Amino acid sequence: MPDTLFLFDHPQSVAAWGAIDDRVMGGVSRSALRFDPAGHAVFGGVVSPDNNGGFASVRAPVSDAPNGAIDALQITVRGDGRRYKLNLRIDGGFDGINYQAAFDTMAGEWQVLRLPIDAFRASFRGRPVPDAPALRGARIRQVGLMIADRQFGPFELAIREIGTVGG
Repeated sequence: MPDTLFLFDHPQSVAAWGAIDDRVMGGVSRSALRFDPAGHAVFGGVVSPDNNGGFASVRAPVSDAPNGAIDALQITVRGDGRRYKLNLRIDGGFDGINYQAAFDTMAGEWQVLRLPIDAFRASFRGRPVPDAPALRGARIRQVGLMIADRQFGPFELAIREIGTVGG
């Protein structure tokens, strides 16, 4: 049974989530995480290549992160057929090492996806960080969602829950 980090079942559940799009480096992509009255969140927006852009992301601090080993993260999503990334950070900073695992979605279908902790790769501003601290056993401080990899145009990913699966 997963330990819930985020349950998007009421309007306040998206309040702490903020967008960090390619606008931080001059791009024009836009995204947001909003609450849908059907009882889930929606990560949506538009990814644009203009001004050397090409990514959109949202993230939030984890208020009650589990301590100790984590085997996997579990996310319940309804996608649009695109590939997304689940991002984890073990610090509270704005910029720094980001651990990412990609997942594919099936258009219009709810999926429960389990991403093994070993699938998360450390990166800094999109470049690999081979000597990054180990993620296993680390305290997760921030969680985010991202779309990148030249997937331009509008996107929409519905999310019901994000949780951890213990070790």
